[in-house]
Amino acid sequence: MSLLFDQNLSPKLVQSLKDLFSGALHVRDLDLQRADDIEVWRNAADRGLTIVSKDSDFHQLSLYHGPPPKVIWIRRGNCSTSMIEDLLRENHEEIGRFLENPEAAFLSLG
Repeated sequence: MSLLFDQNLSPKLVQSLKDLFSGALHVRDLDLQRADDIEVWRNAADRGLTIVSKDSDFHQLSLYHGPPPKVIWIRRGNCSTSMIEDLLRENHEEIGRFLENPEAAFLSLG
């Protein structure tokens, strides 16, 4: 599963979740850490990546444009990277179903 972690999430997630999401990248890996949301959006769409973010702007983009790319919206306030990792691990099967569904544009996890 090819995920693209947004700037508001730790790049450590790429390594800590590689057993479940081996194709995961962080925006830093693509030199997009200073890119605006539209540039990240287009890059993810071009590369077939699903954006994972705490930023509600990606949720709005998914409503407006539809997929690709798909968006996983992390709806948690201030929390640790390990809490985000746990959330993604706990929802691994749901994420898989979401990614396989061609009609689905976004998944909200909280």
